[in-house]
Amino acid sequence: MRRSFAVLHRGQRTPGNVPFATTPRADAKPGPSRNGDHATSTDSEVRKLVQRVFILPETVRAPEAVAFCGADSGAGCSWVCVCAAEVLAEQVTGTICVVDVNLRSPSLHEYLHTERAPGFAEILENSRPVREFARRERGNNLWLITAGAPGKSPEAALHPARLRARFSELRAEFDWVLVDTPPVCSYADAVLLGQLTDGIVLIVGSNSTRRESARIAKESFEAARIPMLGAVLNKRTYPIPEALYQKL
Repeated sequence: MRRSFAVLHRGQRTPGNVPFATTPRADAKPGPSRNGDHATSTDSEVRKLVQRVFILPETVRAPEAVAFCGADSGAGCSWVCVCAAEVLAEQVTGTICVVDVNLRSPSLHEYLHTERAPGFAEILENSRPVREFARRERGNNLWLITAGAPGKSPEAALHPARLRARFSELRAEFDWVLVDTPPVCSYADAVLLGQLTDGIVLIVGSNSTRRESARIAKESFEAARIPMLGAVLNKRTYPIPEALYQKL
C-alpha cells in the first residue's frame, strides 16, 4: 500500500503542501473511543491532521467545511471523519457539525452510538431549518446530522441546487462542518459534495486500496479543482512492535 500512498504525493507543489497521516488498524465498528497503544498512535496522527488542516495561523484562512472521502469502500473514511471531529471539538470553542452524506452506506450514527433518523435525507426533502436535525453528541460544541432515510434512490436526493442551499445554511449555523461521503471511485457523490466544501481529506486503506484507485481518486478531485487538504493512510499494520517505528 505504500506505493498507492506515494501516488498521493506525486504532483504536489511542495513537500509540505498536503498533510498526510498514517493510522493503525482499528476494529470495524469500535466507535471513536481510543484505547491502548494503537489508539494512542491513532490519536496522535489524527491530532496532527486536525492541526494542519483546521487550526492555522490567523493570517491564513482555515477551511470551515471539509469533505472526508475514501478512495474506495473499506478505507475507513467514516471512522477517520468522526475521530477528526472529536479531536477538533477538544481544541476549539466553536461549534462543529459532522454530517453523514454517505446516503448509500451510512455509518456515523453507529460510530457515535446513536439513532440514525431523521437526518440529511430529510433536510433535502423539506425546508425545516437544518439545526432541527442536528443532535449534540459531545460536550457543548460537537453536533451530528445522520444520513436519515434516503429511500431507494440516494442519487436522486442529491440535487445540486438543493445541496448548495442546504450547505450554505450548514455553514451559517456551525463554525466547522465535516462531511462524510461515499467512496470516490464508486460514486460521483464525493466530487459533487467536495465542490460544496473548502476541500477534501482523502482516506486510503493500507491493505485494501489499490494503487490505481488512489490515482483515480486524486485525479478526480484535481479535474474538479477541489483542493486536497490532507490524506490519511488508514488501518496500517505493524509487522514489528509499533513503538520501534516511532524511534526510526
